[in-house]
Amino acid sequence: MSVNAWIVVGDQPAIGNLITVARSLGGQVAAVVAGPRAVAETVAAGGVDRVVWCGDPGEAPVEAFAAAVADVVAADPSGPPGVVLSGRRPSERVLLGAVAARLQAAVLTGASAVSADNGDAIVTNSLFGTIAEQTVTVSGPVALVLEGGPVPPAGGGAAPVEEHAATPLGVRVIETRASAVEQVDLGAAARVVGIGRGLKAQEDLAIVEALAKAAGAEIACSRPVAEGLDWLGKERYIGSSGAHISPQLYFAIGISGQLQHMVGVHGAETIVAINTDANAPVFPAADYCLVGDLYAIVPAITDALK
Repeated sequence: MSVNAWIVVGDQPAIGNLITVARSLGGQVAAVVAGPRAVAETVAAGGVDRVVWCGDPGEAPVEAFAAAVADVVAADPSGPPGVVLSGRRPSERVLLGAVAARLQAAVLTGASAVSADNGDAIVTNSLFGTIAEQTVTVSGPVALVLEGGPVPPAGGGAAPVEEHAATPLGVRVIETRASAVEQVDLGAAARVVGIGRGLKAQEDLAIVEALAKAAGAEIACSRPVAEGLDWLGKERYIGSSGAHISPQLYFAIGISGQLQHMVGVHGAETIVAINTDANAPVFPAADYCLVGDLYAIVPAITDALK
């Protein structure tokens, strides 16, 4: 038996993975959007059956539409959904929480996979920073936080955008300041170049940047590089308490491969590891293992890609 799903969307349409997961459940896939009209139109063209837009937030943050988003999902004429999905951005989690409270739904924030079985949702849920996994059967609504993925490509047709006239709660944005830290969405990157303590100096990041440019990749790092050396921002740290990514390709450069880091990349399709230590823990998890000096190997790969 199939399971109907709702996707909760804020001001970013990067929900390609959520649409794929929702489609795999076999039921109707609907989305409720609390962001601008352009976001709703992008979602509508991405392969969902129904889109409900809560209206232009104007000066209000998308979180101010939390009650309206919950109203939309609860009023679904087909009945309560089996699964409600959102990405990991803070605003999306707020919206999902409001929906879960309205539906009295179970909430699982470590979900990595979900399937339908005789009307129930079978959820693979990660524990202890993905060091362990548990399989949970949920009868009734369940709210899941997953990686949103990239912006969905436009399909052959678009679902109509229904407008739900909603009044945001009495909150408005009075000032926006640009962050001094460059923002990056590693979860949406198809290719990621990760760097660890094998890099000797901060200025040597130039060779990593050259590789990332040639590969069309984002740059990430292990925790010591971000929090100990402060060479990169904390938003680029991958690990049990950092980002969890599932790119098509991940370069682990000068990274020993301790469990705390590798749990953050266990979903990568292909891992290329570069390390001088042939016994480094990273190699058993890698698809391609290059033993040698990163200062020689990385420029060689960059030249080949060029």
